Amino acid sequence: MQTSTSSANSAIRYSALSVGLLFLILGLAGFIPAFVAPAPNATVLPGFGYLFGVFPTNYFHDAIGILVGLWGIAAFTSLSGAIVFNRIFAILYAASVILGLLPFTNTLFGITPLFGNNIWLDALTAAIAFYFGFVKSAQISAASSPNAQPTV
Repeated sequence: MQTSTSSANSAIRYSALSVGLLFLILGLAGFIPAFVAPAPNATVLPGFGYLFGVFPTNYFHDAIGILVGLWGIAAFTSLSGAIVFNRIFAILYAASVILGLLPFTNTLFGITPLFGNNIWLDALTAAIAFYFGFVKSAQISAASSPNAQPTV
């Protein structure tokens, strides 16, 4: 049982690290002009373009990606930090997906793009964070609880 719990602990921590590294890399890449294709139409969002020609982004979106990435990397240092990161990330990015699907909020009221391919990226990463933040962490707490009842 101990090995299962320690591997689950590692999985939770590494999920925070993986999500953190992904968003840090995407955020940093958004500030490198060679990786950002210009928008096909004029826009008022500063630095708006398509990261790798796929993900709509702007400077604010990139900065948020860097901050979330650094937070995920820092959260990797402890199990409780990784659980908290995964839970908050899952909730915020699920909300981002919902906002991205609604036409009047898909730019977060003109601040940052949440539409297009950002929707599926945010949904996928939110689902991963949800699994490790809520499902996997609940399994750990149930397994380590002294009053846990064996399941059939």
